[in-house]
Amino acid sequence: MDPLTAPYFPLIYVRGYAMTANEIADTVATPYMGFNLGSTKLRQAWDGTVRRHVFESPLVRLMKDYGYRDVYADGNEIDGELPARSVVIYRYYETADTDLGDGKVLSIVEAATGLRDLIRKLRDQVCGTDAARKKAFRVYLVAHSMGGLVCRSFLQNDKISTGADRAMVDKVFTYATPHNGIEMVGMNVPAVLGLWDMNNFNRKNMAGYLGLKGTPERVDTLDGKFDPQRFFCFVGTNHRDYEAALGISRKLAGEMSDGLVKIENATVSEAPRAFAYRSHSGVYGVVNSEEGYQNLVRFLFGDMRVDGALEVDALPLPASVQKAKDDGKQVRASYYFEATVAPRGTNSYRLSERRRDTFSAILRSFDELLRPDNAGLAAPRSPVLFSAFLDTSKITSGNTVVFSVELTVSTTGYTIDNKLWLDKHVEGEYLFRDTVVVRATLSGDSWNVRYVLADEQSSEGLGTLVESQPEGYLIPLASQKGFKGRLRLTVQRPVPAGG
Repeated sequence: MDPLTAPYFPLIYVRGYAMTANEIADTVATPYMGFNLGSTKLRQAWDGTVRRHVFESPLVRLMKDYGYRDVYADGNEIDGELPARSVVIYRYYETADTDLGDGKVLSIVEAATGLRDLIRKLRDQVCGTDAARKKAFRVYLVAHSMGGLVCRSFLQNDKISTGADRAMVDKVFTYATPHNGIEMVGMNVPAVLGLWDMNNFNRKNMAGYLGLKGTPERVDTLDGKFDPQRFFCFVGTNHRDYEAALGISRKLAGEMSDGLVKIENATVSEAPRAFAYRSHSGVYGVVNSEEGYQNLVRFLFGDMRVDGALEVDALPLPASVQKAKDDGKQVRASYYFEATVAPRGTNSYRLSERRRDTFSAILRSFDELLRPDNAGLAAPRSPVLFSAFLDTSKITSGNTVVFSVELTVSTTGYTIDNKLWLDKHVEGEYLFRDTVVVRATLSGDSWNVRYVLADEQSSEGLGTLVESQPEGYLIPLASQKGFKGRLRLTVQRPVPAGG
C-alpha cells in the first residue's frame, strides 16, 4: 500500500463557477475541469508586453515534480484502492448536465455536502480498513473561484460537517475566490438575482450557506471552524485580460480586481495571501500560472514561512507643505506601498507582487501610519506586505534560503485645507525605493538572517546580520528624502502538515 506520509496527501480540486448551460456542458465534457490547462504566454509588464513562457498546468507539474497521479482508468474513476499522491477532480457540475445528470444545478450547500462525501470515500480508498492509516489520513483542498466557497461551506457549516470531517482537511488553497462576495460598479450582487445562480455571491446568502450567524457586513471569516494559517488565498490583480462575458465583467468590476473579484474581497481574514498580475481566468488566469503553482506547492510542501510588514517612523513632507502645516493649515496625505517578493534563481515568476501600476499597491493615510488616534485606531496600521512560503529542499547550493523584497513608498499627493497641492509635486516620485536581499540560514531551532540593500553593495556579499527580536527581525530602511522605517520579518516553520 502506498505510504501515507506528510506532506504528500491526496489533493482534491474544486472548480469554479460555470454560468450558462453551454459553459456547464463544456465543463462537464472535460476530465480535469481546468486543472490541466496551461499557458505559453506570460505578461512581462502591465502595459501588455508578452513573452513566451510554457507552464504545463498545475496537474502536469504536480505529476512531474512530486509524483502525483490522476484517478482515471478505463474511462471511469477508479473505485478501488488509490495511492496517497492522487489528484481527484470534484465533478459537482455533472448533475447539471442533461447528458450525464438530471439538469439540476447543485446549490452551494448541496455541493459542499457532496464534497464531504467525496472526502470520506477518498479516505476509505486510500486507507482501506487500516485504522492507523485512517487516523493519519489528510487531504488538501485546492479550489478556484466559487469552488473556494464550496470548500468553506463544507468547513464552516455545522449542518454539513463535523469536527472529524474538518480534521481530515490539512490545508486549503484558493485561487481568486470571492470570499467576501462579488461587487459590480461598487454594489454587492443582489440577493434576488437568481439568474444563473449569481446570488451565490450575495453576502446575505453567503452568510447562510457558510453558517455565519446574523447578517455580517463582511463574510470573509472562517468563524473559528478552521485554522486560517492553514488557508492560503492567491489573489489576481489583472482586470484587463479577463475576457468572460464579452469583457463586460472587467468593466463592471473595474480596477483593483482580477476582472471579476475585487482584491479586497479575495482573501480570508487572518489567512496568508499572495498577489500576482493575473486575471480571474483565461490565458493569463490565476490557475494556469507559474506564480499560482509556485505558491501552491510551497504552501503545501514547503518548510519555511516568511511574513513581511513595514513599520513607518518618518514620512517627510515637502518644504512648502511642511510650512503650510507649521502655519496651522490642515494637511492630508496618503501613501502607496509596493512590494515584490522573489526567490533566488528565477526571472519567470514572483511569489507576490503588489504594484501601483497594477492598482494593487497597499494604501495608507498619514494618520493611520503615524497618528493612529486621529484615524480612530489604537495602534499604527502598518502595511502587511506579504506572506511567502519557501522550501529549503529547493536550495541549489549550501544551506541558505535567499529571496529578495523590492520595496517602494510614494505619495498619492497632498491636500492643504482640502485643496490638492500641485506646486512642485512630481507624479510617480518615490520617497523610498530599494531592494532588500535576505539570506536566512537555519541554525538549530532559529534562523540566522542577513540582509543586503541593493543600492548599497553587491547582493553577493554576506550582508548585515540581524538580531532576532520578540517581534521578529527588524531591517532598518531610510532614504535621503527623509523616509525612515523598518522592514519587519517573521521567519518560522509553517504549521506542520498532518499536525
